[in-house]
Amino acid sequence: MRLRALEASAQAEGMGLEDCWRLPRDQLREMLGWSSSLLDRIEGYRSRHGVNPDLRVPADLVMVGDDAWPSLLDWIDRPPLGLFLRGKRSLLACLQKRQAVAVIGTRAASSHGQRMAFNLGQELAVAGWPVLSGLAEGIDAAAHRGCLKGGGSPVAILGTALNRVYPRHHESLQESVGHSGLLISEHPPGTSVQRGHFASRNRLLVALACAVVVIECPEQSGALITARIAASDGCPVWVVPGDAMRWSVKGSNALLCEGAAPLISTDVLIRDLGPGPLTSVGQQPLRVTESKASLSCSQRELLKLMDQGTSVEELSLLRGCSLGCVVRDLLHLEVNGLAVCYERNSWRSVQH
Repeated sequence: MRLRALEASAQAEGMGLEDCWRLPRDQLREMLGWSSSLLDRIEGYRSRHGVNPDLRVPADLVMVGDDAWPSLLDWIDRPPLGLFLRGKRSLLACLQKRQAVAVIGTRAASSHGQRMAFNLGQELAVAGWPVLSGLAEGIDAAAHRGCLKGGGSPVAILGTALNRVYPRHHESLQESVGHSGLLISEHPPGTSVQRGHFASRNRLLVALACAVVVIECPEQSGALITARIAASDGCPVWVVPGDAMRWSVKGSNALLCEGAAPLISTDVLIRDLGPGPLTSVGQQPLRVTESKASLSCSQRELLKLMDQGTSVEELSLLRGCSLGCVVRDLLHLEVNGLAVCYERNSWRSVQH
């Protein structure tokens, strides 16, 4: 509940929290001005926990009525009663003012989609914008990794409790986001993984974002639903146009037909948003480019060899080394935005 606000109101009325717990619904509404949907949640909580609940607040929990609570969440469908946090709680001030950019898309993203998400996350970080996403496979993870690469503050709204990692191989990524940014979950520790929780977190993403960017999503996807909710709420929606023949972009391309703004270049979005809330006073956003001087000799050699478009097998023959070594170096170059894989496994260097 709004524990601290309730406590203050109770003291003003000469009551304790135990007395307030037993107050009728109408009297709670009169004292605190809570919405009907929030009161419904409280009624459900009281019916489950009885007349003697444990009202101790865990250290990692922020509740409605706390100074740090994003009050925008009070008015959404099924508002959460609290948020479990790990990381930089100061980022809640940005979320309260909708000063974050949501980057969403499919889990089964193409190489181009993941590269675009990575670059966008990186550019937003340098421009001082928190990058908001769900830490899912594909586009979400790429955007968070890009934000981390740009030295920014990623904010992940999880569909699981904080003590769980899903998918399991995101353990290191989730730890990094919790260290450099903020992890948020409405589910208490011990909550089992449920499919519906991943869809329901999207209402929080829309409520806290000043803009939603859809990188790549198929028809009837969660990202598509999220984007349409954002548009109906007046939140700007940007979409990266995709290959019309690819199944994974049919949903996002449909959003362009519905009036979403096409995102051809990250520069366009950055100029539209302006400097983010995390930009130092007087600091101008800088472009991020990977220093080629920091690459290994084999990675620099690969960049030269792939200028005209070369397969992994051809690169292996030209380099005189194993496929495994070539793949490892290619992945490093792709993650850092220096190479991209096109159709038929043809690799090309990216000129900055």
